[in-house]
Amino acid sequence: MRGYNGPLTLSIVVPAFNEERRLPSTLDVILAWLDSGPFRDAEVLVVDDGSRDSTAELVESRVAREPHLRLIRNPGNRGKGYAIRHGMLEAKGDWILFSDADLSAPIDELPKLLAAAGERNAAIAIGSRALDRSLIGVHQSQWREISGIFFNQIMRLITGLPFADTQCGFKLFRRDAAQRVFPLQRLDGFSFDVEDLFIAHKLGIATIEVPVRWNNVEGTKVGLTQGIASFLDLLRIRWNWLQGRYAD
Repeated sequence: MRGYNGPLTLSIVVPAFNEERRLPSTLDVILAWLDSGPFRDAEVLVVDDGSRDSTAELVESRVAREPHLRLIRNPGNRGKGYAIRHGMLEAKGDWILFSDADLSAPIDELPKLLAAAGERNAAIAIGSRALDRSLIGVHQSQWREISGIFFNQIMRLITGLPFADTQCGFKLFRRDAAQRVFPLQRLDGFSFDVEDLFIAHKLGIATIEVPVRWNNVEGTKVGLTQGIASFLDLLRIRWNWLQGRYAD
């Protein structure tokens, strides 16, 4: 594969909250893709965020027959940011991807992130819907797309980050970068992406943005309240930095 020299090990972190319907097919796709490519020794970590359905049980039932698969449980429902941090710090791979459980960014876009990271000597590569919108197959509602663009503009203003899309749930970290960034993460909600990228920026960790294919999948768990909280979290990130809470 162009852009990096093997061998390397890979971890894929999938946060899951009440995902009993979508998760079986997601795991089928990820595991089949791993078995067909150069990452047969990869691990897939499903982080159960206190699900009230049978999410944890269905993963647990597959662990014995799926050598790739691990189940990690949060101590109750702590939020997506907590689940991602928990999984990223438990992961053992040289490179660690976190991906949404709906696979809105297809898992076979991962080599694109790896290749770009290798070619540009980056420790973090983030998938982006905004750099090439022709790669979006199924769009969100017009209201959600406009809200996302507005959030990004405010995010850039407050944090100084240069990225066009911080909220795509498809991000790749080199292990050493993950081990520096995630212990400093303070936010457990949906703004954790911005916080992690802000921390990486302040630590001088090279981060690149890579256009990826993406398809909206209905069933988002981000409601109006969480959306408003995300804007307030931008101010919390700035305040945490001013308080010196992002120094490693």
